[in-house]
Amino acid sequence: MSQISQVPNRIANILINALKGGVVPRVGLEYITVGRAQEIEAILRDIEIIEEGGASFRFIVGKYGSGKSFLLQTIRNYATAKGFAVVDADLSPERRFAGSKGQGLATYKELIRNLSTKSKPDGGALPLILEKWISGIQTAVKAQCDVSGDEFDALVERQIFAVAGSLEGMVNGFEFAKAVAAYWKAYRQDDAAMKSNVLKWFRGEYPSRREAREDLGIHFIVSDETWYDFLKIFAAFLVGAGYKGLLVVIDELVNIFKIPHSVTRANNYEKILTMYNDVLQGKASHIGFLMGGTTQCVEDRYKGVFSYEALRSRLAEGHFSTDGVKDLSAPIVRLQMLSQEEMYILVEKLLNLHAQLYNYAPSLSHDDLVYFLTVEYNRVGAETHITPREIIRDFIELINILHQNPQKSAAEILGGNSFEMAKGGLSDEDIHSEFQEFEV
Repeated sequence: MSQISQVPNRIANILINALKGGVVPRVGLEYITVGRAQEIEAILRDIEIIEEGGASFRFIVGKYGSGKSFLLQTIRNYATAKGFAVVDADLSPERRFAGSKGQGLATYKELIRNLSTKSKPDGGALPLILEKWISGIQTAVKAQCDVSGDEFDALVERQIFAVAGSLEGMVNGFEFAKAVAAYWKAYRQDDAAMKSNVLKWFRGEYPSRREAREDLGIHFIVSDETWYDFLKIFAAFLVGAGYKGLLVVIDELVNIFKIPHSVTRANNYEKILTMYNDVLQGKASHIGFLMGGTTQCVEDRYKGVFSYEALRSRLAEGHFSTDGVKDLSAPIVRLQMLSQEEMYILVEKLLNLHAQLYNYAPSLSHDDLVYFLTVEYNRVGAETHITPREIIRDFIELINILHQNPQKSAAEILGGNSFEMAKGGLSDEDIHSEFQEFEV
């Protein structure tokens, strides 16, 4: 069997427990990524475009359990390692793109709460980013001028206002620039309360303009109508702070599809259209959007994204794409199920990972893995309904049981009848022949 590189036990434990629970882990995905080479390559090209000052917008579409969230997290981890800042959120009934009860603002709050960088991969990176930016300006001023005291502070402040001033040409950029300057003053004076208030403002947590005006002298707050504009300003600011750009990752689009009221759904799709048009028309810079959803929530003509004609006409495929040949530069990336060969490689990786975590020599043979997969793929309805998530869950359950009951064999756990059913009447020689492509 092939071996995976040594994985830190903390990461191995997170991977095994998350996958067993049907949850996509936020770390360590590079150790178990299988397949998706073309899709990943296409999206990484988008990352390069964002770094160069452009923008991108993609829908990642597939059935439940097909690996949408896995792919989104893989790209998220790649982007932070590359020097990008990433914000991510799952939509829910309380978090949408627009709504009458502040659902758009709730999405913005979740995104900023989850703001991540390479040195702060688990979210909450906003204070770090602001202080890194200020520290970077101080270092640059020291390198250029041999001054200290009030003169040094004045030069740093002038540079900070120059950078902040470059944001003022953007929608709501003036207020953003004032908040940046307020943070610098609080930083210089070591005013923890003021820094906390500025962070609260950036996070969209001020309930009224009056309170923001009293605390900060800023006559504006992030709202349901303005939160998207703030993401664009954040992207410009982050580049000024030394990052490559901003990647916005939004999953669970199905929660827009589930909205019962057609007008509310249309308002949400209108917001998506605004983002999409900004990207294509060059109105957004250094920012990328990845949105994950099921095929139905995108293509359904009654409630899905395609129910909004302006989006359907922009996103629908042309006449030449087929199941076997796809345009990977199209705005919708459709995920096919992992092949049986790719699933074999994945379960082998998981077996080695589990063995390393619990410090034992793997007892499952190549034939055992083949039998396991054959049983899974021969379940009733598996051809159209089985997903990698289900196979992974079953496999981790199998190896957990075998580890906890070393006197048992895989045949005993799966059941002799399952093995006979898996063989389908074939001889052992036929089985070896049929699955020889699994040899790695």
